[in-house]
Amino acid sequence: MNRKKKILMLGGSTQQVPAIRKAAEMGYETILMDYLPDNPGQYVADKWYQESTTDVEAVCRIAENEGVSGILAYASDPAALPAAIACERLGLPGNPVKSVEILGVKHKFRQFLKENGFPCPKNFTFSPDTPLDEVIAGCNNLRFPIVIKPTDSSGSKGVSFLDNVNDIKNAITFATGYSRNKILIAEEFIERGYPYVIGGDIFVRDGRIVVFGDMECLRDDNGKSLIPIGEKIPNGLTPTQKNNLYTELQRLVDCLNISSVEMNIEALIDTEDRPHFLEVGPRAGGNMIPIQLSDAFGVDLIKANIAAAMGEDLSLSPNLPEGCYMTFVLHSHEDGIYDHIDYSPEIEKYIYRKVEYKKNGDAVEAFDGAGKALGIIFMKFPDSSTMAHYEHHIDEHINVILK
Repeated sequence: MNRKKKILMLGGSTQQVPAIRKAAEMGYETILMDYLPDNPGQYVADKWYQESTTDVEAVCRIAENEGVSGILAYASDPAALPAAIACERLGLPGNPVKSVEILGVKHKFRQFLKENGFPCPKNFTFSPDTPLDEVIAGCNNLRFPIVIKPTDSSGSKGVSFLDNVNDIKNAITFATGYSRNKILIAEEFIERGYPYVIGGDIFVRDGRIVVFGDMECLRDDNGKSLIPIGEKIPNGLTPTQKNNLYTELQRLVDCLNISSVEMNIEALIDTEDRPHFLEVGPRAGGNMIPIQLSDAFGVDLIKANIAAAMGEDLSLSPNLPEGCYMTFVLHSHEDGIYDHIDYSPEIEKYIYRKVEYKKNGDAVEAFDGAGKALGIIFMKFPDSSTMAHYEHHIDEHINVILK
């Protein structure tokens, strides 16, 4: 009797559960690692280990003891490097550890960009313990406005924009709260030729970009403008800007010897139409980006992620998106007790999928990152103008009701 191949899944959050389910559908035995005692993935996986996904030795030990054929850090920045190290040690499918490490921390990524001729803002790194006068002196060597942020976080967590040195101390404290490695970076703000952050995912197969999912990032305007609250496709890039972005992403993939993986991107386009990479994560994007892009391109990116991790054949034949796709992260601006969410009849006709995390009576926290989200809705519109209308008036059509 043939035994099922096993896959080790690093992380069992709500957003990672679809990958665990998909692996099971594909016939694999699912082994989960997640240190949180209340993670929902434990109820879906075949076996669960309550251990940290950032503990390299634990990942290696469990992978070896279970005899897994692949390891997947789906939509997880912290687990991407431990997964790569374990795969390299155990001879499992994966991408170069050095490349994953470069992509995983901003100061190493900025150095890589500079050394390889990619646009890169002037910057310097420091620790939270660096004397404040030294940090101020370093910032004064940059052109304001500047950005201060952790080097090992994603999703704009811990990021501050500064027009002068007055709020540097608060910015350092804020960034430190989201940093694991306690290395912070200050860098010059990039003057934009396109007003919005370009996000989304690309899928690389055998070293070539086969799905180019460049989307426009939505940000919360209610005092939380740095927090991602969704993505939309298509974006408003010109053909030149779009081509430049694709070309530079492929060059980055080539420089890093990336083989097969989904990669999350965040970029700005400057006044010369050059892309500046804020982040290129060696893992699928959060906020269910792979599902959104799967809908738009008519492919199954979650299945592709699992196949890549298992070293199986990747058959991806993306179609050009028809219509306009937008996601919106459901959230509250205040703490409270969840009751329900009201959707206007107008917007209901465009919503084709609702993923709601909360039930009546659950505690709700004010939104300051993906961990405080109440769910995600998926919408499809007939054209860009209709999508833009609902993007800019979405608070009029979606109302979170608290008790």
